[in-house]
Amino acid sequence: MSNQPPPVPSAPLEQDALRARKFRTSRTITALMLREMSTTYGRSPGGYLWAVLDPVAGLFLLSAVFAVAFSAPPLGTSFPLFYATGYLPFMMFNDVANKMATSVNFSKPLLAYPAVTFLDALIARFLLNVLTHAMVAYIIFSTLVFVFGARAQIDLPAILLSTAMTAALGIGVGTLNCYLMTNFPIWERAWQIATRPLFIISGIFFVYGDLPPLGREILWYNPLTHVIGMMRVGFYATYQGDYISVLYVASISALTFCMGLLLLWRNHRRFMEG
Repeated sequence: MSNQPPPVPSAPLEQDALRARKFRTSRTITALMLREMSTTYGRSPGGYLWAVLDPVAGLFLLSAVFAVAFSAPPLGTSFPLFYATGYLPFMMFNDVANKMATSVNFSKPLLAYPAVTFLDALIARFLLNVLTHAMVAYIIFSTLVFVFGARAQIDLPAILLSTAMTAALGIGVGTLNCYLMTNFPIWERAWQIATRPLFIISGIFFVYGDLPPLGREILWYNPLTHVIGMMRVGFYATYQGDYISVLYVASISALTFCMGLLLLWRNHRRFMEG
């Protein structure tokens, strides 16, 4: 008969180890976000104030220019509100995608530590930039509607859905570009040149339904057209958003994210050695 004590169950130990890993990951992501905040905003006068002033200045310029050329915006009566519903989602996508695309290069010195992974760097940049742009959008929309009296019929679910679509598209394109820009440095410049027309053709200055049939057929494949259209559904009750496909945007977001994540996972060690 054996005198050895019964084996201790390993489940509690595994649960403790899992909790410790989760805590370490969340602490790492928080530290990366704080580092990003200090390097991006902390070294400039005004700090986070520039995150609000930049889009406000852009909206003011657009509104002033087009108010001279046109008697009324394509939707509603407020030029700033119309352009904000297009400009802010576009800026959110653009900033999230570009910041995530440079995550590995930006955090490369820290990725040498075992506690920091490329996924931590991606998540940190994603969370910080999405939260920043969501805060900016809330401030600007609230000011336009409740302070300046811009007429709008708020559909909060549509606004939140547009924000989620924008964030998903940003993380998908940004993750794929993170691999491409890290592996092929020339791709960063090529991407900037190739996407420069997006500011014009994504629906910031016009309404999708006002385009000729050929224009609607072509621009339907631009996912930002759907994102901006959904945002305008959230502010204009009469806006026809029957062309919007959430599934199309979700499919592109999921495809680019999975491709980028797989490529980064297979090549991140080589990037660290390079």
